[in-house]
Amino acid sequence: MNSGDLKDAIAAAPFLQGMSPRHVEILASCACRTHFNEGQVIFRQGETANRFYLIEEGAVELVAATKLGERRIVAGSIGPGGVLGWSWLFPPYEWQFTARASSETSAIFFYATVLREHCEADPSLGFELFKRMAAEMVKRLQSARTRLLESCSGFSPIGGEHAIGADLGLAK
Repeated sequence: MNSGDLKDAIAAAPFLQGMSPRHVEILASCACRTHFNEGQVIFRQGETANRFYLIEEGAVELVAATKLGERRIVAGSIGPGGVLGWSWLFPPYEWQFTARASSETSAIFFYATVLREHCEADPSLGFELFKRMAAEMVKRLQSARTRLLESCSGFSPIGGEHAIGADLGLAK
């Protein structure tokens, strides 16, 4: 694959659509294509966050673990068109989750440590990426909130009555 194909793929990615040609050029200079086999760990919680990915095909599962690793929960999944990894933007630059390919997965890999240097040299690039990452973070938080509320479907809204509260003598 030539660099023009990679630039075209970057420019067409939903996460990066509308970026200036100059910014796409910089992004492409920090990128390459990669592939993960089903079950392959992409990065581990607590490791240095020095990259991010645009998922082209397949799916990635995010898993959170307690400090001692005795409990793990699936925190979400990312499919085609999604962005994987924002911890490279924020000190201490450590992954907050473990990412594992849940199917054969193709992605565009970005060397985030180099990209961070470009962002510092070109604040307009940094601002564009930060806006887009912030929007992704909001989507993920909203999704996590929805999953949390769905998992608590047996509970009443705040201030409402529920049989559990009655059992504890807490109902009004």
